[in-house]
Amino acid sequence: MSFDADALADRRHLKRRLFFWRSGAIVAAALALVAFSAVNGGPGFNRNQIARVEITGIITDDRELQDLLEDLRDNPAIKAVILAIDSPGGTTTGSEALYESVRKVSEKKPVVAVLGTVAASGGYIAALSADHVVARGNTLTGSIGVLFQWAQLSGLMEKIGVDVNSVKSAPLKAEPDPFHKPSPEALAVTRDLVASSYDWFLGLVAERRKLDPATARKLGDGRVYTGFQAVRNGLVDEIGGESQAVAWLAEAHQLDPKLPVETWEPKWPEDGFGLFGAKALGEAFASGVVALAGKTLQTKTLTLDGLTSVWQAEPR
Repeated sequence: MSFDADALADRRHLKRRLFFWRSGAIVAAALALVAFSAVNGGPGFNRNQIARVEITGIITDDRELQDLLEDLRDNPAIKAVILAIDSPGGTTTGSEALYESVRKVSEKKPVVAVLGTVAASGGYIAALSADHVVARGNTLTGSIGVLFQWAQLSGLMEKIGVDVNSVKSAPLKAEPDPFHKPSPEALAVTRDLVASSYDWFLGLVAERRKLDPATARKLGDGRVYTGFQAVRNGLVDEIGGESQAVAWLAEAHQLDPKLPVETWEPKWPEDGFGLFGAKALGEAFASGVVALAGKTLQTKTLTLDGLTSVWQAEPR
């Protein structure tokens, strides 16, 4: 009798364990399916919606972001795109690539930009790619211009008694050089380089904001504007936030104002969780080092190669 009772108790215990593991497996499978759908199908799966894409931090040539915009362009469930921009800018080529990707989206569906705390330089180029621009009254925007910076170390090298020698194929190779004062010819070609990109930037401003070239150049003297000033000068369409953006989409494009607005993010790398985890760990480590060292945007800009369209408050 005791044996039967013990066997019955063991069977019940085994059934409870099986139930636990089966339930856990079902929950894990469900979560995996949701995660897979979120990564590959995006938020909200296939229901009609407005996609929100966040453009934050330093803008670089981001292939994953460009792929995301291409996916949104071809997704019939996406009825419009809101660019939520909070960026001081970045590389000029990265801003150019982002601009072109957004303009391709706008060929199929409306795009509206909502500017946050800062949308300057390359961040403003991103705003120009939209069909309508909304900013907060105290958003910092504008900073229309292009920058090429280098450290001039020749005085320091002279003081510490160090010479850096080089053999060049031509005098303008690797100029301007931080280890000696630039020649007039080197400065001239660098100015031409900046002017070429600056003219491109001004052309975007004139075209997208429907300004004559003289007005675009006057406004494009490098200064930043508040949202209030930007509206008065024709650089921004209206003051407000995302609700104003949705209202414009409803009025100008007859979209249902009750459509859900879902945030879409670039997909994880196709190489899987290992690469994604390594990238995330690397970024977290870098962020930690920056935080511990008390670094600011000034340090981040040192890592940007090429021409930059970026705004920052200059330390004094």
